[in-house]
This record gives sequence, C-alpha cells and structure tokens, in this order.
Amino acid sequence: MTLLALLLKRRYFDRGISRNLAYATLGLLFVNVSIGGTLTHFAAPPVLMVADKWNWGFGFMFEHFGWRAAATGAVSTLVVSAIFWKELTRLQTERDAEASIPLWLTATHLVFLALVVFFAHYPDVFFGVFVLFLGLVVATAQHQDSLKLREGLLVGFFLAGLVMLGSLQAYWLKPLIESLGPNALFFGATGLTAITDNAALTYLGSLVEGISDPLKYALVAGAVAGGGLTVIANAPNPAGVGILGNAKAFGEEGISPLGLFLGALLPTTVAIVFFWLLH
Repeated sequence: MTLLALLLKRRYFDRGISRNLAYATLGLLFVNVSIGGTLTHFAAPPVLMVADKWNWGFGFMFEHFGWRAAATGAVSTLVVSAIFWKELTRLQTERDAEASIPLWLTATHLVFLALVVFFAHYPDVFFGVFVLFLGLVVATAQHQDSLKLREGLLVGFFLAGLVMLGSLQAYWLKPLIESLGPNALFFGATGLTAITDNAALTYLGSLVEGISDPLKYALVAGAVAGGGLTVIANAPNPAGVGILGNAKAFGEEGISPLGLFLGALLPTTVAIVFFWLLH
C-alpha cells in the first residue's frame, strides 16, 4: 500500500488528473490491496486471523482465493483503464531521475524482507532484524528514500487495537455469524467490513466453534471483497489515505468518504463476481 501510494502520488495524483480518475484509482488500489492479501496465508490481517486455526496453507489459499484475487485485479484494472483511456493517454508524467543503486543493496533489502516474513511470529528476532535494517538505511542514506514510519505505525496501532478491543464486539457479531447461511454471510461480511474492519470480522469468526467450511470461505471472501469501500475497511487503508490525502487531485478538502465509496464500487463488484458468483 505504502509503495504504490507513493508512486501514484508522485507520478499521477500531483500531475493534474481529474477527480473522477483519482477516486477510481484510489478505490481500485484499496480493493486490489485487500484481495491481494489472499494470495498467501500470511499476506493480510484478515487471513492471518484464521489461517493457523483453520489450517489454511499456501496451497489452500491459492486454490480457493489466490487465482480469484489475481483475476479480479486484472479485470478491474483493465475496466478502469478502458473507462479513463482518453485521459490516461493525454496525461503527461515525468519519470523519476534514474539513480544508480548498487546491486548488493537491492539484494540486501530482499534478504531483510524475507527475514521479516520468516520471523514474523518471533518478536525478539524480528526486532533485532528491524534494528539492523534501520542501521543499513542510515549507513546507505545516499541511496535511500526517507523512511515512512508514520504510515506503518498507523497500521500497527490499528491492528494492535483490533486484537485488544476486537473481542468486545463479540456479543453481537458472533451470534450474527452463527445465524447466517453462506450467501447471507458473504454479502453481510462485505457490507459489515466497511464499518468494522475485515480483520475484526474474520477474527471474531475464528472464535465461533464448529463453523462449517462453506461459512469459513464466505466470511473471509466477503471480508476481503469489501475491503476498499471505506478507510477503516482494511488495515492498510489508513496508510494510503495518510500518503494520498494531501494530493492535488483531491483539493484542499482531502479524500471524501463518499468519493472513495463510489470509486471502490466497480472493483468491489468485480470481486463479488469472482469470489462468490463464480464460486
């Protein structure tokens, strides 16, 4: 989310694009990040909340979710591009000045990324790796952009609050989940995620004992499909808003909740088609 938001702001959102294109792109970004988190069993909070308990591994995620996420992202992007094709072809963008980045530094970044994923559940080792990474950034500052720690902390505090306070919503969400069939649960989760966060829904769903496999799929699929409708629907969304909120395309008033909702409707509809209607 952070990387794509930075690229979009620099190359497009501050280059005079129309507000309609800006909101359509923002909605597409949020939905694609949400469903893209289902490509693996460790990529997104709503999946992490249930993967271990329900024994969902890499193979299971790709078979039931991953290919649908890839197809949704491709179709949604092509449709939005087709709708705004004339504006996109007229748009003048400036490429970033090419900088010579040592190959060893790029390889080191990839190693740190792999270590973060591998030691994600070992906090002591993770923080050691992170401190070493910060040292690398300082030592090679001439080749680095400034760290975007605020956006990462927004996501971190958001998830920490979810884990600490999410169970307080169990009194009404757990009975609701238990009372719904697969069809109602999918569309209910798609709508509820806009006001509760998708990781909260799947976390509470994991607390329901004896939930059937069709209900498990419906809950997670609906939760990720609606992850782009609002700022709070998916944990990475606040980071995207934090970066793009002051972009020229949105004017002085910033990102409108209604504009984001309307911009996300088309890719959300495509996600519903692939994740449920073609299921």
